[in-house]
Amino acid sequence: MFTGIIEQTGTLISLESRGGVRRITVEAPGIAGRLREGDSLAVSGVCLTALDVDPKYFHADLAQETLDRTSLGALRPGSKVNLELPTAAGSPLGGHVVQGHVDGAGTLTALEPVVDPSNSGFDRQTTDWALKVKVPEDTRKWMIHKGSVAIEGISLTIAAVDGDEITIAILPLTYWRTNLHTLKAGDPVNVEADVLVKLAYAQMHEQRKPAFELTEPWLVANGY
Repeated sequence: MFTGIIEQTGTLISLESRGGVRRITVEAPGIAGRLREGDSLAVSGVCLTALDVDPKYFHADLAQETLDRTSLGALRPGSKVNLELPTAAGSPLGGHVVQGHVDGAGTLTALEPVVDPSNSGFDRQTTDWALKVKVPEDTRKWMIHKGSVAIEGISLTIAAVDGDEITIAILPLTYWRTNLHTLKAGDPVNVEADVLVKLAYAQMHEQRKPAFELTEPWLVANGY
């Protein structure tokens, strides 16, 4: 389990085919040296298994499901990725519960400073940013105003929902310490809805189902 508090960014070195999987190599001094073979970590919000680790690099294999559902397959050498190690039991939950099970790849539609850049007081290092993301259709039902969402593995709060698009306020610290400042409109981004919202949604719809009634025709039809 993760909390969406990014520890550092890494740099994608390569994405290569190895039989039926694709293997990524990530340069991540600081985190790579803390990993052991088989450890889990979140790479831009995707829970992966570390392989062939050394103090500077780690590798991870991407199954076809991961390539189909996330943005990792679109990465190129030099791309920045967000990295987070699992949360130890008993540690404070600084963000929200993030599983690393990405629901789908959304599209970054805008990432703009809140302050007009033509303003004489504009400072890229200290301004807030407005992030807009078009979320996958089957994920929109879990996007709620003031709810949590993980974008590229970052724990964020939804400021507005407008049809298929969500808006999120980004603090300067988040903008510069994650891969957000390297992204541009049109880029795919990993989206994971809040698991608590998913559970509440599932329970609500389960309660709306008509009560099941055990009848003789049902028993006959099902071989009893």
